Amino acid sequence: MIWGLLLLCVAGAFRAIHAVPLRKTSKIEVKAAPQEEVNVLMFGVIQFSESLNYAFENTEAKIDKLSKTVTTREGALQQLEKQTEEAVEVEKQMKEVIQLLQAQMVNQQAQTMMTKDWLARMEQEEVELKTKVKRMETYINNAFPSSIKELQEKAEEHSSVLKILQHFTEFQKQNIETNDEKLSTLQKMSDDMS
Repeated sequence: MIWGLLLLCVAGAFRAIHAVPLRKTSKIEVKAAPQEEVNVLMFGVIQFSESLNYAFENTEAKIDKLSKTVTTREGALQQLEKQTEEAVEVEKQMKEVIQLLQAQMVNQQAQTMMTKDWLARMEQEEVELKTKVKRMETYINNAFPSSIKELQEKAEEHSSVLKILQHFTEFQKQNIETNDEKLSTLQKMSDDMS
């Protein structure tokens, strides 16, 4: 292609050199261009063809480079699309986990409330039982001084039962505090994910 363009330019240059305007005389004068002008013209044509060749090669290299860049960008775009699809899937899974955590939190809160109510009743019953035991001890001490030993043994049994109930109550309190901490942690996780 470049050589065809070069030949076309050279042919054009020769026509320009040999095309001399005709004078309106009866004689036709043909003057050949001096050799120096032909040389300058040929040098210009050669330089022009070299410039065209350089521009062609440069443009071809740039097109190759652009083609490679486009191919690379297409690969990166496909990778980005894949990552976007994965991110959407992860987001969907996270929403499902959040919903599950929220459901667990609701259940945990309900259990905690039930346990707190039960514990409050147990504490109330413990106080009432202690009061009854003290009244019984007083009544027994006043009414049946002969069987005080038996009554003391029963009172000790009641006291040991009360101690067991106290330990159980403490255990339930700790359990409730642990559940409250878990609920707070779950709620923070849920708030952070929202």
